[in-house]
Amino acid sequence: MKRRDFIKQSVVGALALAALDKNGRAFGNESRPSRYSATPDGVPQAKPFVLRGVNLGGWLVLEKWMVPSVYRGCEASDEYGLSLALGSKAESRLNQHREKFITAEDFKWIKNRGLNAIRLPVGYWTLEGPKPYVTAEDFLDFAFEQASQNGLKVLLDLHGAPGSQNGWDHSGRSGGIGWDKNPDNIRETVRVLAGFAQKFGSHPALFGIELLNEPSTQIPIQTLKEFYIEAYSQIRKHAGEQVAVVFHDSFRAMDWKNFMKAPDFSNVIMDTHLYQLFTKDDARRTAQEQIAFALNRKFTLEEMQAEELPTLVGEWSLGLPESSAKNLSLFQGDLLHGAFADAQLLSFENSRGWFFWSYKTESDSEWNFRHCVQRGWLPEQFPA
Repeated sequence: MKRRDFIKQSVVGALALAALDKNGRAFGNESRPSRYSATPDGVPQAKPFVLRGVNLGGWLVLEKWMVPSVYRGCEASDEYGLSLALGSKAESRLNQHREKFITAEDFKWIKNRGLNAIRLPVGYWTLEGPKPYVTAEDFLDFAFEQASQNGLKVLLDLHGAPGSQNGWDHSGRSGGIGWDKNPDNIRETVRVLAGFAQKFGSHPALFGIELLNEPSTQIPIQTLKEFYIEAYSQIRKHAGEQVAVVFHDSFRAMDWKNFMKAPDFSNVIMDTHLYQLFTKDDARRTAQEQIAFALNRKFTLEEMQAEELPTLVGEWSLGLPESSAKNLSLFQGDLLHGAFADAQLLSFENSRGWFFWSYKTESDSEWNFRHCVQRGWLPEQFPA
């Protein structure tokens, strides 16, 4: 018996007890929904395409914790600082990393696991990088080519914007949040998004374009709304309604009611990122409470989709606070991670889909999808 089969049998009873809706009805069988749903007149209607995929993080947008070897001999904390410190050597080092970190074999591996999509983080510098950034257009073209060959859809995600939308390293430059302080930054972001739409809008592998990853809660929500609407308008000039326009909720999940809805807008999806690691509440939960909390996120996603827009989970992982796994044996830790994975997958299944963060890192951890599969925490195969 494989490790994961044993783990699943060990936790299935606990999951069944926990997986009840607010009226006490089981929802465990919803993990593999019918391909069809009934319309008001009773005619079956095909359900929307459900994304099951991985983020290709640390590839075209660097994060030091994911790929520390790229930063060897340099004290920089972000891609801007690294590129600045390396100067004329930056292009060689970054392109060497890009060639080796994600290859054609990786796209085949993703396909062979039954996954159907990738979320591809890019920076505003990817196509026409201002100094000191190093462009990556050839690698972006390679990603679309490989996705197409392997039957994978691409969610092109603008991870870094001029001025930084959150002050974190994955925006390209850590420190202050300057994106909304200068109108030129917002105009440039819209222009960059239109450029992506013009280049890839008719590409068969393109599922959608995500307007901005994790904008800070410090940015006024009205500023974000105006930006999202303008970006949508510019993208639609180059990409038809078959291309989804995706926006992140800025960690304000229920603040988007009556926003960008039909008939004025079409094929708009909201992205939310669901982690259970970073807050004081996360640290206070026991292992069992973490699993129950993950299961209950089904109701949050249902509420968001009922009151706002179709929603996907653009980032999640198996990362948990050390306190939640305190005093657990290696075997118990495997049980916890397997159950945590199952609970999240069950909650996400009736959303528009999900993308694990991330496909790989240089170290083995709860953030490395390949490692999680190898450990038996995640399935070796996902349903078509």
